[in-house]
Amino acid sequence: MEITIRDGGPDDIPAILGMLDSCVEWLVSQGRTGQWGTKPLSQNPKTVESVRRYMAEGSVYMAEVDGVPAATVTLTDSPGAYLSDLAPAGEPERYIHWLASDRRFKGHGVGSALLAHAAEETRRAGVSLLRVDCYAGDDGKLVRYYEANGFTPVQSFTVGENDWPGRLLARRV
Repeated sequence: MEITIRDGGPDDIPAILGMLDSCVEWLVSQGRTGQWGTKPLSQNPKTVESVRRYMAEGSVYMAEVDGVPAATVTLTDSPGAYLSDLAPAGEPERYIHWLASDRRFKGHGVGSALLAHAAEETRRAGVSLLRVDCYAGDDGKLVRYYEANGFTPVQSFTVGENDWPGRLLARRV
């Protein structure tokens, strides 16, 4: 199995949405519906717009396993507007959006490979701070995943009327 990482673009949007749907299906099968709900994200116009907007604002990377799109991540210069109440970084940063994998490739290291690539791209851009936010509810596995990939928790937060629990994490690169 060979993982390669390439630049992504608008032609990858269907694959990215398919990865997000695969994640929702897997989370639902685990009984973990708090993160992204129960419906395919590709059917949510706000999600589709978010994927397109971050793609236009930043850089998309696609990890492929033996030539098959397996995971994606997008890097921009700032967090999403839903985090406007949090303290700003106070320095240049790169921010991770939409890290997702096709769950057929779970356990193959594609997410970690993309996070390492994001760190290298951040360093290459002369920026030393890489941040990400994630769902912090249920069993906390997603927070622990980012910690295992070199990130440190910075701040907890909630979003929306349902008080969706999130965690902001950072990594020096």
